Amino acid sequence: MLIACWSVKGGSGTTVVAASLALLLARSTESPVRLVDLGGDAPPALGVPEPDGPGVLDYMAAGPGVPLDALDRLSTEVTTHLSLLHAGQAAGGSAADGERLAAALSSGEGTSVVDCGPPGGPAGEAVAAMASLSLLVIRPCYLALRRAARASLRPSGVVLVEEPGRSIGEREVADVLGVPVRARVPFDPAVARVVDAGLLASRVPRCIERALRIAA
Repeated sequence: MLIACWSVKGGSGTTVVAASLALLLARSTESPVRLVDLGGDAPPALGVPEPDGPGVLDYMAAGPGVPLDALDRLSTEVTTHLSLLHAGQAAGGSAADGERLAAALSSGEGTSVVDCGPPGGPAGEAVAAMASLSLLVIRPCYLALRRAARASLRPSGVVLVEEPGRSIGEREVADVLGVPVRARVPFDPAVARVVDAGLLASRVPRCIERALRIAA
């Protein structure tokens, strides 16, 4: 299964959502789970050392002749059943590179959760378009909702990162985008504290765990 987490605006919380979802899936299954990092922020978010050597961006840059098992060789173990395919050193890929990556991940064993990287990246958008489950991570912000409504890419569902004092809620987001809100992640300073301390890999905050349990 291929799960893509993406956003239309920076700072939406996509990396933390993708990493937390991968961690929860790894805890609940005997099958392998891979977190694929197209944005480059997964290692510090998880609190693990930055892997050396080539990563997923280098895999895409190498072209279609690279064997599929190269993805396994480029991955590093994070926890039991969870590996990280880090970004690497190459520049972001094209839409064709993203399609090839999505096909490779879909054909592999287990589940891959992809942090699709910066909004508007062609490779990330291609992965999200081909994913089994495409999750738009968005805050209840009018500007973000406006961008999402105008985007050509339609998600399977939404992960709503709630903020206090906003007038936009779950119903408005679902009505505007025409897709269900699959998870509501409440604003909680504990999340930032866990990420800043480098503890996410060992301790997913309860508010995120409760919110993402159904999606996981």
